[in-house]
Amino acid sequence: MSAQICVSTPSRLCLFGEHQDFLGLSVIAVAIDLRFSAQVTPRDDKVIRIIIRDESLDFLNVQNDKALYQEYEVDFSKPLTYRNDEDFYPSTVNTLLKNGYDLRGFDIKMDSQIPIGKGMCSSSTMIVALIKAILEGIGHPDAKDPMKIALLAFQAEVEEFGNPGGKMDHMASALGGLVHLDFANGDTKARSLNHTFAGRFILFDSLERKDTLRVLASSKTPTLAGLDLLKEQGVKSIADFVDGDADPALADTLPPAYAKAVKANIEDYRIFKEGLALIESGKMDDAKLGELLSAHQAQLRDGLGISTDTIEWILETAKAAGAYGGKLNGSGGGGCCYVYAPVEKCDAILEAVGKRGYPGKVLKQDTGVRLD
Repeated sequence: MSAQICVSTPSRLCLFGEHQDFLGLSVIAVAIDLRFSAQVTPRDDKVIRIIIRDESLDFLNVQNDKALYQEYEVDFSKPLTYRNDEDFYPSTVNTLLKNGYDLRGFDIKMDSQIPIGKGMCSSSTMIVALIKAILEGIGHPDAKDPMKIALLAFQAEVEEFGNPGGKMDHMASALGGLVHLDFANGDTKARSLNHTFAGRFILFDSLERKDTLRVLASSKTPTLAGLDLLKEQGVKSIADFVDGDADPALADTLPPAYAKAVKANIEDYRIFKEGLALIESGKMDDAKLGELLSAHQAQLRDGLGISTDTIEWILETAKAAGAYGGKLNGSGGGGCCYVYAPVEKCDAILEAVGKRGYPGKVLKQDTGVRLD
């Protein structure tokens, strides 16, 4: 490669199945037109030099008018070490090396429209874009394989550090569109859903930063601990309570914190199935979709404890202004949320929420990781 190349990948909304991918369940996600981009220029050494939009520009709709960037270098001529469990630049390079890719040096300039630390998978999309950029740069055929890119990104972000995350973000970003992701039995199956929404999704930034790993662990740990205690009752998965014959009353035999999380995930899995049936029916009821999104949010708030007062205010204000319903997006504990709304109500909803200074954006469905 002698000329500069450009790649990009989208953020996503999780419609149904929030916090369930790492339980071996299913997710419905849609890629949106907030993208992470990378421009790649070759070097003659074994250094990958990354210039990336400054992390202080972390909220929705903010422009990089002053061209603020941060710079990092990964020298893979020597063994790579990690400073912490979010040191994703060397982990990405290390992952590619471990998988047998013959790397070379690059200068990579990265920009993003995605709010940082707000549940919009900014780190996952950054890694997906970085992997796509490097694979395009070395001319490897895997650069054209979104599923392969997603799995490499999951390895670099989660497996390399033993972090408590799932594959939803990497898959939804790399594959794009509206997708049903099934993580049962340790496998990953992706299926595109052929549906175009008549309404619009509106994203809002609560302006609250969050601790993603802490929130994920606080949701995942009690659920898995509860399921472990139920193994002697023949329960192997949350799905057993909905698809099988496991008695939901068994959850009440657990310690209160475990019972609360398990019951919330049982209800969220039921809501996921209802949402999937609605989307696949070909007879979309927009009001029903909003109702299901809000029901999902209730479990995330009351069962898993991952909403905030600000997010609740935004969602309620948006619904009062005409939105069908909505939920937080991502791990929760702050960050972004969204609503689904009639097209004609979008301006009023943006105005009602914006009065308190919370940025909003009407979204469009988008394609996955691509060469631009």
